[in-house]
Amino acid sequence: MEVSKDSTIIKRILEKGVEQILPSKEALESLLLSGKRINVYQGFDPTAPTLHIGHTVGMRKLEDFRKLGHQVYFVIGDFTARIGDPSDKTSARVSLTKEQVEENMKKYVEQASSIIDVFNKENPVKVVYNSQWLEPLNFGDIIGLASEFTVQQMLKRSMFQKRLEEDRPIYLNEFLYPLMQGYDSVMMDIDVEVGGNDQLFNMLAGRDLIRSRLNKEKIVLAGKLLSTADGTKMGKSEGNMITLDDSSNDIYGKVMAFTDNQISIGFEILTSYDLEKLEEINNRLSSGENPILLKKELAFEITKDIKGEQEAISAQHFFENVFQKKEVETEIPEKILNISKIQITDLLVEIGACESKSQARRLIEQGAVKINEEKVTDWNKEIVLESDSKYTIKCGRHMNQIKFTPT
Repeated sequence: MEVSKDSTIIKRILEKGVEQILPSKEALESLLLSGKRINVYQGFDPTAPTLHIGHTVGMRKLEDFRKLGHQVYFVIGDFTARIGDPSDKTSARVSLTKEQVEENMKKYVEQASSIIDVFNKENPVKVVYNSQWLEPLNFGDIIGLASEFTVQQMLKRSMFQKRLEEDRPIYLNEFLYPLMQGYDSVMMDIDVEVGGNDQLFNMLAGRDLIRSRLNKEKIVLAGKLLSTADGTKMGKSEGNMITLDDSSNDIYGKVMAFTDNQISIGFEILTSYDLEKLEEINNRLSSGENPILLKKELAFEITKDIKGEQEAISAQHFFENVFQKKEVETEIPEKILNISKIQITDLLVEIGACESKSQARRLIEQGAVKINEEKVTDWNKEIVLESDSKYTIKCGRHMNQIKFTPT
């Protein structure tokens, strides 16, 4: 396929939502202007049954590379997911079975297709699974891979340093994860790997392996991360993600819960806005425009990209009616429970307001949970449901109101 050198797309690849490019921005620019068709990939480990908006940051980059005519690989890490990525983890991940991983990844390609034109007729994306080449490795192969890295290299990782200081265990299989991810690059003969900045160590492992085994340079493009107000990364493990499986109302509402400081970075990494449009957004922010207007625009754009324009329009109307105009009689999703007593954290998980009990507890402690407009302050509180009564649950500004009737 003929490769395009479209200057607008190349500039977007090099500058939009980029934390760093190694060995350099100039090296990637030179490669993109060379006219050579290159191999580009990002890996997605199915450690949860849905992708989240953090994944769309890299997927937008993949789509730009695809538009230029390059070969894009969407790698589902069905093998690496069983090992568990130790990146930024203060304790080891719980291992997943092959069956759990297979169940988790069922929606990944369909969800990715909302951002990437996976099945484009002229230049389709190659969807591959890294179990294809990792599962056949024998013990000798793994020893060979391990011999190309040192313990000192691994221990330089900050999360391992922290565990050592706290006398917490570091398991040998966690050292193997970057080797496996690095081997992905070798098997696909990768020229550019895309990933979040938290993946930098793993991506550089692949750069080392490519150099030693294929005698070529691999470029690493590390993207910016979206963090919560307290600096916590939004993602699967953190339990604070906006998933691509969320309803349109939830996606829109959760974006409306972003802080004002998240507006600019949100437009940069979570929308298709070009660099000129981003400059306009920042000018509007600095000029003192009401942040709620910009946040509504951001919520609309994100929801539209994931769910479609009509869904985004509907979600915006729902938010305006329920949360801005306080019209609580607006159609509200109803959950019917058949229990009369339930702990509040269990309730929030049961109705889908929270991903986990720990997230529910955190929101309660932040004063973000209300039942019939009464704030819940005790995360250990037991809720007693009266038969045939309806309740309205608010879990942060970002959650839908939900009515339910116990039976």
